[in-house]
Amino acid sequence: MTLMLGLDIGTSATKALLLSADGDIWAAESPHDLLCPRPGWAEQDPVQWWHASLDAMKKVLRIARRRASDITAVGLSGQMHGSVFLGDSPRPLRPAILWNDQRTGEQCRRIEQTVGGREALVALVSNPALTGFTAPKILWMMEHEPKRYAKVRHILLPKDYIRFCLTGQYVTDVADASGTLLLDVKARGWCSDLISRLGIDGSLLPAVMESTDISGGVSAPVAALTGLRADTPVVAGAGDQAAGAVGAGVVSPGILSATIGTSGVIFAASDKPLTDPHGRIHTMCHAIKNTWCLFGCMLSAGGSYQWMRRMLESALPRAAKISYDRLNAMAASVPPGAENLLFLPYLTGERCPHADPHARGCFIGLTPSHRAAHMVRAVMEGVTMGMRQQVELMRGLGVEVRDIRAGGGGSRSDLWLQMQADMYRANVSTIRVDQGAALGAAILAGVGTGVWPSVAKATAELIETRKKYRPNARRSRHYSELAARYEIFYPALAPAFESLSNLPEA
Repeated sequence: MTLMLGLDIGTSATKALLLSADGDIWAAESPHDLLCPRPGWAEQDPVQWWHASLDAMKKVLRIARRRASDITAVGLSGQMHGSVFLGDSPRPLRPAILWNDQRTGEQCRRIEQTVGGREALVALVSNPALTGFTAPKILWMMEHEPKRYAKVRHILLPKDYIRFCLTGQYVTDVADASGTLLLDVKARGWCSDLISRLGIDGSLLPAVMESTDISGGVSAPVAALTGLRADTPVVAGAGDQAAGAVGAGVVSPGILSATIGTSGVIFAASDKPLTDPHGRIHTMCHAIKNTWCLFGCMLSAGGSYQWMRRMLESALPRAAKISYDRLNAMAASVPPGAENLLFLPYLTGERCPHADPHARGCFIGLTPSHRAAHMVRAVMEGVTMGMRQQVELMRGLGVEVRDIRAGGGGSRSDLWLQMQADMYRANVSTIRVDQGAALGAAILAGVGTGVWPSVAKATAELIETRKKYRPNARRSRHYSELAARYEIFYPALAPAFESLSNLPEA
């Protein structure tokens, strides 16, 4: 039997997925905790990721009625940008600082100053300095925890800590390493110039491989612990965005993905490293050799819809719940444009296209005639307009948009899927199996061990589209006019957002 295991180290849970060469899939997950020791901070204990990986693997093997020894290869994926600091012990020196942590604003400013500004930094590493990225986290620890930093011997990304636990190897892949801000994305290797200028010891960083390269084998102690065969190949894998794109079949130009989960991501493959000189769209290495990707991430997409649901439930009797189906029905009862009510979905700051941790969410245009249903629709449309901005930025950089594959919670609503097609002015399709990054990691494991000759061949065989939503010309025109108004509000309100964030607490 040929059986690939994909492990995806998410923010809320670790998912384990088994994939057979025939395309059969089984999946399970194990949750972990988020630590928020101060406002704007987000951390996790990497050891908990390891325990969750072991637990999820046991669960999926039980579901699939397979043994660990049946697994022929392991692929890894996980949340990007997180920093795991290791000393001489396998136990991390401190909790990992995560992608959504906002403590490093000062370090980001200094990184850009060090190289002569944002455009100079984009020319070096294809991206601006953002609080979520890894490099500013390293500088923060150097400055705020110098005694602890002096003990650091290795710096790893989240999934690469799990690789270390499995194999004892210090390795990352080009796709995940792109999100550290320390990789020369065009050359697909560490940017020694920037690393040196920031005062980081390059020997602390792991070796970099392509995503389908074999990074090591399962160690004998882990084999004894898990039942996996010793030396089972573990491929390099990819960060969750690139691996999720593989899992959706977004592996060649013209096909994009639109994932509305807690965050909202538009992802496109490219055969060359296209960059936005202003850094509004990320350019990174894809999980496919000689292929790059562009993607944007808005921080509160499905998160805004979850917030709307909580607000409505808070007005109901205790323990009463509102289903997402009911929310969708409320939104469908209101015409497109929610009778000129707009929502800016910046509840947790914003990343793309506005890199602004001070940005805040707001409704604009409220009148006495608006009801709760209008607000629900406005939230849904405001999120989709934010995603639309990413699509339009990519078009402006020369990205071809033939078909968009929808994923996440936003792909479970016919209304939201049609709304996306209308706003993006492109066909939007769902896929038969939406297992995201864990499926992508398993596919990469299969390609790396010769089950499929290439990622393109594997996805052509495994990924099937289901329903297609085509844009309605009249609604597309209406949404384009509405979007023109939507886009004027952030620049107008940005100074007010910053002043609000600096107000002292009562």
